Amino acid sequence: MPAQSLYARLGGREAVEAVVSDFYDRVLADDSVAHYFDDIDMVEQRAHQVKFISAVAGGPVEYDGADMRAAHDHLDLSGEDFDAIAEHLAAALDENGVAPDDADAVLDEVAALRAPILGA
Repeated sequence: MPAQSLYARLGGREAVEAVVSDFYDRVLADDSVAHYFDDIDMVEQRAHQVKFISAVAGGPVEYDGADMRAAHDHLDLSGEDFDAIAEHLAAALDENGVAPDDADAVLDEVAALRAPILGA
């Protein structure tokens, strides 16, 4: 029997939606990064993030978001901003019962985007 995908181990769409919801609750409560989302349609943003997490986890989703640099260039993000966002994602994964190895796999995918997002 083939190994279960990370997406399946996370719990599928409902579980990813729960993680993303918790993640953005944390981000929006953090004054150091919440301002980046002031003019963002958060319903659309949450749906976009569900697609992104699902895609990096091997789910049945085509991620059609913009190039990471192009999508974030106008924000002038710092390494500290990136780290804060990643920490909120790690906390949301943990809070939603994602196994540590699976959380690490998601966070590794996010960490690989550090340079493209920051333009470093």
